[in-house]
Amino acid sequence: MTRDVLIVGGGVAGLSAGIFTARAGLDTLIVDPSAGRTGADAADGSILERNASLENYPGIPAGTDARLYLDMLREQAEAAGCEFRSGRVVDVRPREDDFGIELADGDELAAVRVIAASWSDVSYLDTLDVELIDRGSKTYVGVDEHGRTRVPGLYAAGRIAGRPHQAIVAAGHGSAVALTAIEESDANFYHDWVAPEGYFTGRGREVPPGCEEIDDAERRAREADARERLAERSAEPLDETPTMHPSVDADE
Repeated sequence: MTRDVLIVGGGVAGLSAGIFTARAGLDTLIVDPSAGRTGADAADGSILERNASLENYPGIPAGTDARLYLDMLREQAEAAGCEFRSGRVVDVRPREDDFGIELADGDELAAVRVIAASWSDVSYLDTLDVELIDRGSKTYVGVDEHGRTRVPGLYAAGRIAGRPHQAIVAAGHGSAVALTAIEESDANFYHDWVAPEGYFTGRGREVPPGCEEIDDAERRAREADARERLAERSAEPLDETPTMHPSVDADE
């Protein structure tokens, strides 16, 4: 089975990218070594797992538990239509019409487009003609302003693309790179936007691809559901604790 988009990494950049590609109708698979795991078991996953409190994300005045935010982001990606696969990507190879992706367990996957969103190990891109930028002990992937690498169909988003270590930056860059991939696909897509009833049709226009008009009753129902789900998810603290940096664990 060949996916439209395969995203390497289930952190903020990868999940944000997946929300947009899936909502645009692209068959999206997120490969994440920590999929289905939490706390210390998710040490190979998003660096946000190490965050004690997420306090600089716009729109959350008092901050929030970083792991709760990440859990809700995963839930949102799944609701958008993303599928998840636990595993570590070890090789990406361009083929005639797609990419072959090899996992550490030997399984092979295929996708028309690949978004690299895992960091700091970029060794799975070593065989590709991508620009690798070394900064001290870290390696980044060179991309253009839209997240494209030198390999057609291969993109990079978030920290691996040299963006700052902030959740809001990773979310924005992942989303922007996803829009690039959508525009370069066959998806019939204009804009991901839920508008009030009549916004387009009231002006004699058809609702553009990727957009939706909803009436007032549907708007109120969605708002009520959003409040209920947020209250339910934040009612009790998570059992998980931040994942400590591996070097600290080793010292102990």
